[in-house]
Amino acid sequence: MNPAQRGAGSASGPPERPPSRSVTVPEVRAAKGSGRRLVMLTAYDCPTARLLDAAGVDLILVGDSVGNNVLGYDSTLPVTMDEMVHHTKAVVRGTRRALVVADMPYLSYQTGRRDAVRNAGRFLKEAGAAAVKIEGGARRAGLVRALVEAEIPVMGHVGLTPQSVHLMGGYRVQGKRVDEARALVEDARALEDAGIFSLVLEGMPEAVGRMITDATGIPTIGIGAGRHCDGQVLVFHDLFGLNPGPLPRFARRYADLAGTITEATERFIADVRGGAFPAEAETYSSPSPVAGGGRPDR
Repeated sequence: MNPAQRGAGSASGPPERPPSRSVTVPEVRAAKGSGRRLVMLTAYDCPTARLLDAAGVDLILVGDSVGNNVLGYDSTLPVTMDEMVHHTKAVVRGTRRALVVADMPYLSYQTGRRDAVRNAGRFLKEAGAAAVKIEGGARRAGLVRALVEAEIPVMGHVGLTPQSVHLMGGYRVQGKRVDEARALVEDARALEDAGIFSLVLEGMPEAVGRMITDATGIPTIGIGAGRHCDGQVLVFHDLFGLNPGPLPRFARRYADLAGTITEATERFIADVRGGAFPAEAETYSSPSPVAGGGRPDR
C-alpha cells in the first residue's frame, strides 16, 4: 500500500491516510547533515496526532510511554502489544504527513527474532505505522538485521532505556564515565551497521550525545542528550503541561493545558449548577408546540 493512502481506515486492512505527501524513511535518513533539525513528538490518539501533524512535526512516536502518560501505569513495562497496536491505529488515522513510528513494548522483541518480526509486522500490517523503535545497543544488532530483512524500518534507542529501568537502578543518566561513553558510541555504530535509519539518544551528557552524533551517519534524535543532536523529541504531556509535578530537566513546558482544562471544567460546573447552561442558543426549538402543553399520550 502506498504510505500516502493511509488514514481513513477500513474494516479489512490498516487505516488509510487521505492522499497527501508523507515524510518517508529515506527522507529522515537523508536529514543527516542537511542543516534542518528533525522534530518528533509523542502522540497516543487521533485528535492529538491530527494537531501535531498539522503543525508540521516530522515524526510522531507512538511511545510505550502511553503506559505512564495515558493508561495510569507506573512505568512502560506493563504496556502490551494489543494496547500499542490500538493506540498506533488511532494515531495513524489522524496523520496525513508525519512519519509514524511505533514503540515495541517490553517483551515484544526480547524473546527472540521470530517474536520480534511477528510483533513488529503487526505495527505495519495492522496499525499502518511506517517504522518501529526498539531499545538497546549492540546486543540488538542481530535483531535489527532480522527486522530490516523483513522490510521493517527500525529506529534505534540508546542511553537511558526505560524498559531497562530495573537493571539501571532507576531512571539515571547514562554515559557519565569514559568507558560508558565509549560503549554508547560503539552501540550506536553497531546499530547503524545493522541498518537502523535513525537513533534516539536519551539521558546522557551533552558531550556524549555530540560524540555519537559525530560518529554516525544516521540522524540522532535527542531527549535529554544535549544541543548537538540532529533532532529533538519530547513527550506530548510534558510539552503541554498535562503531567503533574516537576518536569524532567531536559523537558520544557510550552503550554499549561492542565490549567486550561481545569478552569474550563470549573466554569462548566458553575454554569450547569447555576442554570446558565444550556442557554436558549444551545437548545432545539419545535416548529409547533405540543398541543395543550401537557404530557403526550402514550
